[in-house]
Amino acid sequence: MSEYIDYSSKVPQRTLTDGTKIPGIGLGTFGSDKYGSEAVSEAVYGAIKSGYRLIDCASVYMNEHEIGAVLKRLFDEGAVKRDDLFITSKVWNDQHRHIEEACRKSISDLGLKNVDLYFLHWPFPNYHAPHCDGDSRNPDSKPFSVDEFMDSWRQCEHLVDIGLAKHIAMSNMTIPKLDAVLPLCRIKPAAIEMELHPAFQQKELFDYVVSRGIQPIGFCPIGSPSRPDRDKTPDDISDVEQPSIKAAAAAHDLHPAVICLKWAVQRGQIPIPFSVKQPQYVSNLKASFEDPLTDKEMAAIEADDRNCRLVKGQVFLWPGAHGWEDLWDLDGTITE
Repeated sequence: MSEYIDYSSKVPQRTLTDGTKIPGIGLGTFGSDKYGSEAVSEAVYGAIKSGYRLIDCASVYMNEHEIGAVLKRLFDEGAVKRDDLFITSKVWNDQHRHIEEACRKSISDLGLKNVDLYFLHWPFPNYHAPHCDGDSRNPDSKPFSVDEFMDSWRQCEHLVDIGLAKHIAMSNMTIPKLDAVLPLCRIKPAAIEMELHPAFQQKELFDYVVSRGIQPIGFCPIGSPSRPDRDKTPDDISDVEQPSIKAAAAAHDLHPAVICLKWAVQRGQIPIPFSVKQPQYVSNLKASFEDPLTDKEMAAIEADDRNCRLVKGQVFLWPGAHGWEDLWDLDGTITE
């Protein structure tokens, strides 16, 4: 593809509870320890030229400064205006007591005056260093605390009050945690980011979030085959090898990864696939509006759910925890 074609007018839009429009697909910027900040930021440049308007960032990805330079380049070229974009960022776990400072740093790195959506990246301040291995543990880690979480959320609400974030959001939550904190929120989360892909559909959590007017945003939408080794286990299932995905791919003459994204968009979540290769991120974008899956194909994919969580979060476990399952409240109560 020798030149960029702007597909932005064709991408479906979702509507947040206050009426704000958000694109129905975005570009993730986590390089999965595989791609450096220059490659990721150049992908952001090409993706926006192609029509992406939602860019999902985070301080811990360590590339917001480079993405900011690319955004300035696009603004200077007149390729896009700030109001055309929906930019998100996230506070990392070691900054839960200093959220305004962390948000200001991300905004400065991105070269913006505010972000459209700011996430609590994880629901606890348990910290691990970037690029650590899967066996790493921080002895200061603790179980989820409603009081600590709400202290962090009050700081996020303050970001809205002072205009640094237009909306705020949560990530990596569970139904028991949401049951505990949502009634305490002065400003409700506009979105919840969660792992969502055909082999891990989280139907109960998905329905819970949607029923409360909160927009689901799905990471690992094609199963994140390039995710860090620390997040891989022998029991992991490959989404692109699922029978329903392969069958739909054959019927539409498309790569199975594109079928995963079509399923996500048609289901109503906002997928945020990552790619640094122009043919791939353009194909991902076009998946959101071209050649939809049939009802029969959607039903077959729904029936292929394998409850296979890929990002288990074991590096956040606290002393005395039994295993990564303790992070996800599998018995319906908050694990302490």
